[in-house]
Amino acid sequence: MTNPFFEPSALPFGLPPFAEIRDEHYAPAFERGLAEHLAEIEAIVGSVDAPTFDNTIVELERGGQTLSRVAAVFFNKASADSNAVTDSLEEELAPRLAAHSDAIRLNGVLYERIRTVYEVRESLDPESRYLVERYFAEFTQAGAGLDADAKRRLTELNQKLSTLTTRFEKNLLADTNELAVVVDDVAELEGLGEGEISAAAAAASERGLPAKYVITLVLPTGHPYLASLTNRALRERIMSASRSRGGHGGSYDNRSIVLEFARLRAERAELLGFASHAAFVTSDETAKTPEAVLALLSQLAGPAARNARAEMDALQALIGDEFELAAHDWAYYSEKVRKATYDVDTSEMRPYFEAERVLHDGVFFAASHLYGVSFTERTDLVGYHPEVRVFEVRNEDGSPVGLYLLDLYTRDSKRGGAWMNSLISQNELLGHPVVVTNNLNVPKPADDMPTLLTYSEVTTFFHEFGHALHGLFARVKYPKFAGTNVFRDFVEFPSQVNEMWMLWPDVLANYAVHHETGAPMPPELVEKLQASAGFNEGFATSEYLAAALLDQAWHGLSVADSASVDDVSVFEAAALAAAGLDNPAVPTRYSSTYFAHTFSGGYDAGYYSYIWSEILDADTVEWFRANGGLTRANGDRFRSRLLGVGGSHDPLDAFVDFRGRPAEIAPLLDRRGLNA
Repeated sequence: MTNPFFEPSALPFGLPPFAEIRDEHYAPAFERGLAEHLAEIEAIVGSVDAPTFDNTIVELERGGQTLSRVAAVFFNKASADSNAVTDSLEEELAPRLAAHSDAIRLNGVLYERIRTVYEVRESLDPESRYLVERYFAEFTQAGAGLDADAKRRLTELNQKLSTLTTRFEKNLLADTNELAVVVDDVAELEGLGEGEISAAAAAASERGLPAKYVITLVLPTGHPYLASLTNRALRERIMSASRSRGGHGGSYDNRSIVLEFARLRAERAELLGFASHAAFVTSDETAKTPEAVLALLSQLAGPAARNARAEMDALQALIGDEFELAAHDWAYYSEKVRKATYDVDTSEMRPYFEAERVLHDGVFFAASHLYGVSFTERTDLVGYHPEVRVFEVRNEDGSPVGLYLLDLYTRDSKRGGAWMNSLISQNELLGHPVVVTNNLNVPKPADDMPTLLTYSEVTTFFHEFGHALHGLFARVKYPKFAGTNVFRDFVEFPSQVNEMWMLWPDVLANYAVHHETGAPMPPELVEKLQASAGFNEGFATSEYLAAALLDQAWHGLSVADSASVDDVSVFEAAALAAAGLDNPAVPTRYSSTYFAHTFSGGYDAGYYSYIWSEILDADTVEWFRANGGLTRANGDRFRSRLLGVGGSHDPLDAFVDFRGRPAEIAPLLDRRGLNA
């Protein structure tokens, strides 16, 4: 059988040949890829030559190309456009891929070869030396030095955990689709815009529900429509559906999976010599210890909760004695308070955020001015779904950068949230180019309606494009350092920095025009928004910190402690109460049963990364403001010293090289209103 994964793609920039790829290609490609990779590892291990950097480390970097090609495409599809075939294959593959990884990382002979090279690494160039150090650290942390019995148990644990990850994700997607809120009467949608109502009607039509409206759920607890819907009963239905995901019984219930995750991760950590899974994870991040993480989160939790209570009082004063403020009321009444206090209504901005203008005249425009790059749509190139668009990115001198794929709209086959993936990552060793994707979940209106983004969706767009730029600009020698392959608690930093350009005057003026009249967004709208920048930060910081501390609570458990936990909701309530973040009107951004970041998304014991990275981000924003903002000189410095190095340097060293000193926390405290 001709299989498009068996050879590198001949398309521009190595774009996978999506027009040729069929579901039946994945399994054979994985079979060949796994076999080839193991044979390559055996060749390294079986060498009679003394271990050297070239015959051990470089050969490890060269290995697994077929497996890498198929895995990148398959797991992107499983997230963005899943079906019964991909669901079944992903469940089958999860334990096999975990076992494959263990067969490499727990190979004692291979570990000794790496150790031998590690001991003489000082003679290597800096990037090669850092590569050896990373291999040795990762193999050591993975358990390569354990005895045979411990390795056997570790392999069992890793396979079980990989299976749980897949089950959690599939349950969440299915339950999210099943709990979508069906509305019979358009009058209940009062407060939504024409495009939002059109999107709800289109979603109902796709589900075979003519003359009805379907509100699909987003990944976080809150929903964008809660800020606009005047119907309190409908707001409550949406919030109730969102918070019940994975925790209301039935075949998609994730509670037993969460408990098993906690127990198995704690056991694995103990086997590897760590007190908890959080200690295991942070040992190879910039934070280094869970105590350092908790010190930061605890420092912020008290002031955030205090600010949230003050905001709550203001909302209750607006409501009066009619009813007590509930979680489903917060967004709606906070917009009213924002309007009354600052004369700001973010829904008024939506007509100025037409998606095409945001993309070309906002997101692309800012990148072009900062980095000198251009974006040309390649309608001749096919993406993995009919809605995916492909753009070629080039430098100012015409030299190639890579391909950028955009998948904007939500669909039942796509998991919630927004993210960036690398389909191909640049590296000199293998001569690879770059192909990256951005996935968002914007409701798609009817064909004759414009796509108008919310303020939050525009922020997310700029954020995810920051990840894409990181992946596009990294220029490294070795595959391990390619693109966004940096420590988890650093990876959000470049994307958070890119958010600043959304409201930068020159950028905003270029894209924020009324989709019907072409009139620019009134300056007073932005001025009022900026004046209200600290508004509702108590809520925003509290809901985030609640999730980050909940993640730490689950993964700070020892084996003995995890064995005593038998009720997810009781444990969650206790964890939030201990942090002082158990305000019922301010629910955690993610509850345990739909906390995809920590139970299926690779942020286990790492959800703190966003606020940890925001320290660097806020300090960097101050640097840009002090040095002229949106200039090529600033962009070139940020690109060459941070984005461009990928994972080839210690990230904090790269930050110091860019900033001239370590990051300071004061700008973050100012931004979040946590100084008082």
